[in-house]
Amino acid sequence: MDWQREHSAEAIRQDVSQCPGGTDTGRPDAEPELQRLDHAVNHLRRTRPELSSAYSVVGWQAATLVVLTVALVIGAVAMPSVTHTVVFATMALSFFCIVAIRILAIATLLSVRAPAPESPNEKSGLDEVFPRYAILVPLYKEAEVVPALIEALSALDYPTDCLEISLIVEREDRATRMALEAQVLPTHMRIVEVPEGQPRTKPRALNYALASARGDYVVVYDAEDMPEPDQLRRALKAFRSAGPELGCVQACLNTYNPEETFFTRQFTIEYTALFDAIVPTLARLDLPVPLGGTSNHFPRRILETSGGWDPFNVTEDADLGIRLARQGARVAGLASTTWEEAPETFRIWLGQRTRWLKGWMQTYIVHMREPTRLLRDLGLKRFAGLQVLMGGMILSCLVHPWFYVVLGASLLSGRSDLLVPSDEWHVLYWAGLFNLFAGYVSAIALGAIAVARRGRPELAISVLAVPIYWLLISWAAYRALWELVSAPHHWEKTQHHARNVVANSNPPLVT
Repeated sequence: MDWQREHSAEAIRQDVSQCPGGTDTGRPDAEPELQRLDHAVNHLRRTRPELSSAYSVVGWQAATLVVLTVALVIGAVAMPSVTHTVVFATMALSFFCIVAIRILAIATLLSVRAPAPESPNEKSGLDEVFPRYAILVPLYKEAEVVPALIEALSALDYPTDCLEISLIVEREDRATRMALEAQVLPTHMRIVEVPEGQPRTKPRALNYALASARGDYVVVYDAEDMPEPDQLRRALKAFRSAGPELGCVQACLNTYNPEETFFTRQFTIEYTALFDAIVPTLARLDLPVPLGGTSNHFPRRILETSGGWDPFNVTEDADLGIRLARQGARVAGLASTTWEEAPETFRIWLGQRTRWLKGWMQTYIVHMREPTRLLRDLGLKRFAGLQVLMGGMILSCLVHPWFYVVLGASLLSGRSDLLVPSDEWHVLYWAGLFNLFAGYVSAIALGAIAVARRGRPELAISVLAVPIYWLLISWAAYRALWELVSAPHHWEKTQHHARNVVANSNPPLVT
């Protein structure tokens, strides 16, 4: 496989029909089904194979992994002091950078304000020049949530003659198809049926529907989503007030069932900190932003020139965020919330978290196939940021429980040499303790401040359970590592339920 060849971006086809005040871009519905399916599955791996997760590690990556493993084993036997010190120092530096990002995120939270409501003049001025918006909603085994989904999408405040909503179902999923057909769908909603095939993933369905979707802008929503009604207007305003390099705006994600169980509370704290604080911080620092799986808004031209979604990556959102950064596009946070269902049970949470971590591993492996080219695409600052964000987070999930084991053994035995056997590098022992302490304190402070600013201070006490939650994340990380080898493209479905609650929270804050 020639990983070095360059490929031109696929031209964007223009449709002749017009939306009042905007254009209507998209491919004709008459395009043969098999051709569309082939494009959905194979476009990225044909045009940019070095960026496709259809392939596993390349030769040099496998060789490097073997060499490092052998070197660590030999070093542990022949030079245990030096080896231990080097490994410990590398991990300490990585974890310290993660702590620094959390501290910056706290500063972001403390410096933001509530978004101003859209004025009548702004609305009337925008109404004259609305472009067509395409909403893609992939559904799989989601019959139970269909009525609430249609209600939430119908509440969007956007001219329906400039709006197309694609409800995407797999051909074999008859239950969801029947649930959709039982609804009285408005004329701007359509059902898109995806033919059977592999990999049966969300990004494959998105690519297939995008081929016939009509719109200058594209947004993805999940089956259980409740976007705020003015979200499309706010996204459009963000694109118009920014330069052409703005490739995506990511809305805040939060939950409408935070108080149900231990997992819904921890998930809500995590989501609030991530989308209200960390994502805006990364965007402000101009670092790569691994996108969330929903409520990402794109100009269609940028989405298509980036290659669309990778159907073989189980976190197609995070991967696309890195590809956007590589092509020079920016990602910004959007002060609008989409409400989601937090997983209520350990089984559901574990499956979802395993898929997320496996996808992050896939994404990191893919983009590190050619590190020199990645460095050239991103620049030094963004490249270093990616190593901390993705490489550091994956490493911390895998190493975290072992640090507990070694630290516990060291404290119980009174032997600090279990952590740092070299006396001259004894400072690393204290650096390790500092990282552990600072990691917990920064995460607890960030989570508590984030939920308090969201008007949910009752959740703040739950941040004290972060140590337990992190150990469970490590469990999911090792499960993800196993699946990365045994079932890399398997999509572990997250089960959703019909909602009977209403989101209750303050709006997100903006800088």
